[in-house]
Parts: sequence; C-alpha cells; structure tokens
Amino acid sequence: MGFGDIMLIVLAVVVALGAGLYFLNRWASKKQVDQQNLIDKTKQQAQIYVIDKKHDKAANVTLPKAVTENMPRMSKVMKMYFAKCKVGPQIITMMCDKRVYDYLEPKKTYKAEVAGIYIVNVKGMKTAAEMKEQAKTRKIREKAEKRAAAK
Repeated sequence: MGFGDIMLIVLAVVVALGAGLYFLNRWASKKQVDQQNLIDKTKQQAQIYVIDKKHDKAANVTLPKAVTENMPRMSKVMKMYFAKCKVGPQIITMMCDKRVYDYLEPKKTYKAEVAGIYIVNVKGMKTAAEMKEQAKTRKIREKAEKRAAAK
C-alpha cells in the first residue's frame, strides 16, 4: 500500500464521519424543535416559591418515579439544574436551564411559566443578551473601583 492509498482511506473515513455527524445534527435539531413546540403548547403561568436549588445529577435528586423511568440514560448521568419549589400546596423538584437557574434565588416567590416539571421562564427575567451586557458592565465597574482603591 502506497501513500496515495492511505490518503484515500483517510479521506473516505473523514467524509463518512462528516456525513454521519451532519445527519445526526439534523435528527437532533428536528427532535429539539418538536420538544420546544410541545413545551410551548403545555406551558402555563404558576406562582412558585423557590425553597432550594442545586446543580446535581438526576439520580441524586428526588424526582417522580415516572420521570426517572422515562429519562434517557445520558440525562441520568449528566449534571442538570434543579430547583425545589412549592407550587400551590405541593413541594416539587423542578428542572430548569442555566439562565433560569442563575436568576432564581432561594426563599423568594416568582411568577413563572411552567411546563410539567420544567421551568421555562420567569416573569421579569432579562434575556441572555441583557444578562451578558449587565455582567460586562459590572466587571468594568469592579475593575474601576479596584484601580481607584489602589490609588
């Protein structure tokens, strides 16, 4: 086998990997769009009182048995964002994404959009772009204060 044959085999493997990743990405994005549509259909306003929040594996958090049985294997192993909330008379462990998790504070009441046990959005919460801009200005202000204190 010559150099040209080896390069041809490597090229074929790279093309096959690229095609596989392309079709996997298309499948995952379609699945994500379907799930987002389902969340949009089922979300409703609820007043929640956040008792506690944690970033942990789903196995270490008390979730309903039906939820843990229907979770994919990877979701059971991954760390996710959870908030223990009181919704009406019930105390429920709810899931949320990072931006909602960062916004929530324990021992406070919020009006939130909830889809099942997933906190979709919190009323009055800023968008991701606004939060990044606010973090940038906060860092600049802190640097300026440190410089002023050093002088």
